[in-house]
Amino acid sequence: MEPGDQLRRFPLPFPRQRLDKRAVEVVTRLQRAGFEAYMVGGCVRDLLVGRQPKDVDIATSAKPEQVQRLFRRSRVIGRRFRLVHVYVGRDVFEVATFRRAPDASDEDGEAQMIRSDNVFGTAREDALRRDFTVNALLLDPGANEILDWCGGMEDLRRGRLISIGDPMRRFREDPVRILRLVKFVRRLEFSPGPEEVAASRELAMDLEKAAPPRVVEEVFRLM
Repeated sequence: MEPGDQLRRFPLPFPRQRLDKRAVEVVTRLQRAGFEAYMVGGCVRDLLVGRQPKDVDIATSAKPEQVQRLFRRSRVIGRRFRLVHVYVGRDVFEVATFRRAPDASDEDGEAQMIRSDNVFGTAREDALRRDFTVNALLLDPGANEILDWCGGMEDLRRGRLISIGDPMRRFREDPVRILRLVKFVRRLEFSPGPEEVAASRELAMDLEKAAPPRVVEEVFRLM
């Protein structure tokens, strides 16, 4: 079964009290306004492995202007990748509209490096565009459940770091994912799959083609 073929829902495996109350307020307001909204990415992964997230990212079906109209203390940032900073007390929450992976293939089907990632999509498409299955989980505080299109819950349970889709293709699309693989292996003490290791070795030199600021950011995080 390919990633994204089936959505699985899991009840929260930890007390709701561990959720950031102000982040829950932001998600709840978006949901009450009729939009889909979830906590996403690293904050969900960290909560599931018993860590306290440093920050909470939120993804929603609302467009940036719609988010800004809902929250008086907010501002749209970015040009090619537009998202909204929502201010609640002293906290700042990054609210991004669901995105899908852009078409990154040439005529021969060869994966090409992604230069822009600003195409709006669905919650499922937003999960599938992420790097590893454990980073593709969505948390719905309204329903107290985890949404999983990619088998991330099973990989978390087994301590595996697995690419979403063919790692050769995904690392060629974005070589910075190779550095992220190293970072998560060390930080989470997870085991990468043999295909992920082989792809990272073969494509390591592609890091020269990545945007220098992104490479520098990941190197600092590694250190």
